[in-house]
Amino acid sequence: MSITRRFTGLLAGAALGAGALFATAAPAQAYSPNPTFHAYYYDTDNCPCSGGNLTDPFDNTYFANDAGGYAVKMELINSGAFVGKVEFHPNDEKLWVYDTANDGDTYYVKVSYTSGGTTHNLGTFSPPGTTAVLDYEVDDFDIPEGAYVDISVYDDAGLTDLIGAARGTGAAVA
Repeated sequence: MSITRRFTGLLAGAALGAGALFATAAPAQAYSPNPTFHAYYYDTDNCPCSGGNLTDPFDNTYFANDAGGYAVKMELINSGAFVGKVEFHPNDEKLWVYDTANDGDTYYVKVSYTSGGTTHNLGTFSPPGTTAVLDYEVDDFDIPEGAYVDISVYDDAGLTDLIGAARGTGAAVA
Protein backbone atom coordinates (compact mmCIF):
# COMPACT_ATOMS: atom_id res chain seq x y z
CA MET A 1 0.00 0.00 0.00
CA SER A 2 1.37 3.40 -0.91
CA ILE A 3 2.05 6.13 1.63
CA THR A 4 -0.54 8.33 -0.09
CA ARG A 5 -3.27 5.67 0.32
CA ARG A 6 -2.34 5.11 3.98
CA PHE A 7 -2.38 8.87 4.64
CA THR A 8 -5.73 9.25 2.86
CA GLY A 9 -7.15 6.36 4.89
CA LEU A 10 -5.82 7.87 8.10
CA LEU A 11 -7.41 11.26 7.28
CA ALA A 12 -10.74 9.62 6.41
CA GLY A 13 -10.70 7.65 9.66
CA ALA A 14 -9.91 10.76 11.68
CA ALA A 15 -12.72 12.68 9.98
CA LEU A 16 -15.21 9.89 10.69
CA GLY A 17 -14.08 9.72 14.31
CA ALA A 18 -14.41 13.48 14.74
CA GLY A 19 -17.84 13.41 13.11
CA ALA A 20 -18.99 10.70 15.50
CA LEU A 21 -17.65 12.68 18.45
CA PHE A 22 -19.49 15.86 17.41
CA ALA A 23 -22.64 13.96 16.48
CA THR A 24 -22.89 12.54 20.00
CA ALA A 25 -22.30 15.85 21.78
CA ALA A 26 -25.75 16.98 22.89
CA PRO A 27 -26.86 20.56 23.51
CA ALA A 28 -28.17 21.55 26.92
CA GLN A 29 -31.56 20.09 27.74
CA ALA A 30 -34.53 22.34 27.21
CA TYR A 31 -37.04 22.69 30.02
CA SER A 32 -40.17 20.69 29.34
CA PRO A 33 -42.57 22.08 30.24
CA ASN A 34 -41.17 25.59 30.29
CA PRO A 35 -40.44 27.15 33.69
CA THR A 36 -43.20 29.17 35.33
CA PHE A 37 -42.71 32.83 34.47
CA HIS A 38 -43.51 35.80 36.73
CA ALA A 39 -42.91 39.47 35.86
CA TYR A 40 -42.96 42.27 38.43
CA TYR A 41 -43.02 45.90 37.29
CA TYR A 42 -41.98 48.94 39.30
CA ASP A 43 -42.55 52.60 38.52
CA THR A 44 -39.10 53.87 39.46
CA ASP A 45 -40.50 57.37 40.13
CA ASN A 46 -41.42 55.78 43.49
CA CYS A 47 -38.13 54.03 44.17
CA PRO A 48 -35.71 53.14 45.72
CA CYS A 49 -37.57 49.79 45.83
CA SER A 50 -36.78 46.50 47.52
CA GLY A 51 -38.52 43.82 49.57
CA GLY A 52 -41.83 42.14 48.77
CA ASN A 53 -41.73 40.30 45.44
CA LEU A 54 -38.23 41.69 44.81
CA THR A 55 -36.92 39.41 47.58
CA ASP A 56 -35.35 36.17 46.36
CA PRO A 57 -32.86 33.64 47.69
CA PHE A 58 -29.94 35.08 45.67
CA ASP A 59 -29.32 38.81 45.91
CA ASN A 60 -32.66 40.52 46.59
CA THR A 61 -33.42 42.88 43.74
CA TYR A 62 -33.13 46.62 44.38
CA PHE A 63 -34.31 49.27 41.93
CA ALA A 64 -32.96 52.84 42.16
CA ASN A 65 -34.99 55.99 41.54
CA ASP A 66 -35.24 56.94 37.84
CA ALA A 67 -37.91 59.49 36.93
CA GLY A 68 -40.13 58.20 34.13
CA GLY A 69 -38.67 54.67 34.20
CA TYR A 70 -40.33 51.28 34.63
CA ALA A 71 -38.20 48.45 35.97
CA VAL A 72 -39.01 44.77 35.57
CA LYS A 73 -37.92 41.65 37.41
CA MET A 74 -38.73 38.31 35.74
CA GLU A 75 -38.45 35.01 37.60
CA LEU A 76 -38.18 31.55 36.09
CA ILE A 77 -39.26 28.74 38.42
CA ASN A 78 -39.12 25.03 37.61
CA SER A 79 -40.65 22.43 39.95
CA GLY A 80 -40.82 25.02 42.75
CA ALA A 81 -37.16 26.09 42.47
CA PHE A 82 -35.61 29.22 40.95
CA VAL A 83 -33.75 28.46 37.71
CA GLY A 84 -33.18 32.04 36.61
CA LYS A 85 -34.13 35.67 36.78
CA VAL A 86 -33.88 38.67 34.49
CA GLU A 87 -33.92 42.28 35.64
CA PHE A 88 -34.04 45.53 33.71
CA HIS A 89 -32.91 48.57 35.70
CA PRO A 90 -33.86 51.90 34.02
CA ASN A 91 -31.27 53.71 36.12
CA ASP A 92 -28.18 53.34 33.87
CA GLU A 93 -30.17 51.03 31.50
CA LYS A 94 -28.76 47.73 32.76
CA LEU A 95 -29.91 44.20 32.05
CA TRP A 96 -29.05 41.55 34.63
CA VAL A 97 -29.39 37.92 33.49
CA TYR A 98 -29.02 35.20 36.15
CA ASP A 99 -28.73 31.42 36.03
CA THR A 100 -29.66 30.25 39.52
CA ALA A 101 -29.57 26.47 38.97
CA ASN A 102 -26.54 24.49 37.95
CA ASP A 103 -28.73 22.15 35.87
CA GLY A 104 -26.99 22.09 32.48
CA ASP A 105 -29.65 24.29 30.86
CA THR A 106 -29.73 27.94 29.96
CA TYR A 107 -32.18 30.41 28.49
CA TYR A 108 -31.89 33.26 26.02
CA VAL A 109 -32.96 36.88 26.49
CA LYS A 110 -33.69 39.00 23.40
CA VAL A 111 -33.72 42.75 24.04
CA SER A 112 -34.81 45.64 21.84
CA TYR A 113 -36.10 49.15 22.39
CA THR A 114 -38.37 51.51 20.52
CA SER A 115 -37.64 55.21 20.30
CA GLY A 116 -38.82 57.81 17.79
CA GLY A 117 -40.93 55.18 16.01
CA THR A 118 -37.92 52.94 15.29
CA THR A 119 -37.10 49.61 16.91
CA HIS A 120 -33.46 48.87 17.74
CA ASN A 121 -32.25 45.33 18.40
CA LEU A 122 -29.75 45.19 21.28
CA GLY A 123 -29.02 41.48 20.92
CA THR A 124 -29.56 38.16 22.63
CA PHE A 125 -28.01 37.42 26.01
CA SER A 126 -27.54 34.38 28.26
CA PRO A 127 -25.96 33.91 31.64
CA PRO A 128 -22.48 32.37 31.55
CA GLY A 129 -22.54 28.59 31.98
CA THR A 130 -20.08 27.79 34.72
CA THR A 131 -20.17 25.26 37.54
CA ALA A 132 -21.07 27.99 40.05
CA VAL A 133 -24.47 27.80 41.73
CA LEU A 134 -25.16 31.41 40.70
CA ASP A 135 -24.02 32.81 37.35
CA TYR A 136 -24.93 36.23 36.06
CA GLU A 137 -24.14 38.70 33.33
CA VAL A 138 -24.70 42.45 33.40
CA ASP A 139 -25.15 44.32 30.14
CA ASP A 140 -24.97 48.11 30.14
CA PHE A 141 -26.92 49.85 27.38
CA ASP A 142 -27.22 53.40 26.16
CA ILE A 143 -30.98 53.68 25.65
CA PRO A 144 -32.76 57.03 25.22
CA GLU A 145 -34.82 58.17 28.21
CA GLY A 146 -38.47 57.15 27.86
CA ALA A 147 -37.83 54.41 25.27
CA TYR A 148 -39.92 51.24 25.58
CA VAL A 149 -37.67 48.24 26.25
CA ASP A 150 -38.94 44.85 25.04
CA ILE A 151 -37.48 41.79 26.78
CA SER A 152 -38.33 38.25 25.65
CA VAL A 153 -37.09 35.10 27.40
CA TYR A 154 -36.71 31.93 25.32
CA ASP A 155 -35.82 28.33 26.12
CA ASP A 156 -33.86 27.82 22.88
CA ALA A 157 -31.09 29.58 20.97
CA GLY A 158 -33.31 29.70 17.86
CA LEU A 159 -35.74 31.96 19.80
CA THR A 160 -38.77 29.83 18.96
CA ASP A 161 -39.78 28.57 22.44
CA LEU A 162 -41.01 31.66 24.31
CA ILE A 163 -41.05 31.31 28.11
CA GLY A 164 -42.35 34.81 28.82
CA ALA A 165 -41.87 38.48 28.00
CA ALA A 166 -42.13 42.10 29.04
CA ARG A 167 -42.92 43.87 25.81
CA GLY A 168 -45.47 46.03 24.05
CA THR A 169 -47.85 47.58 26.58
CA GLY A 170 -46.06 45.57 29.28
CA ALA A 171 -42.58 46.77 28.35
CA ALA A 172 -40.02 48.26 30.67
CA VAL A 173 -39.23 51.93 30.13
CA ALA A 174 -35.70 53.40 30.13
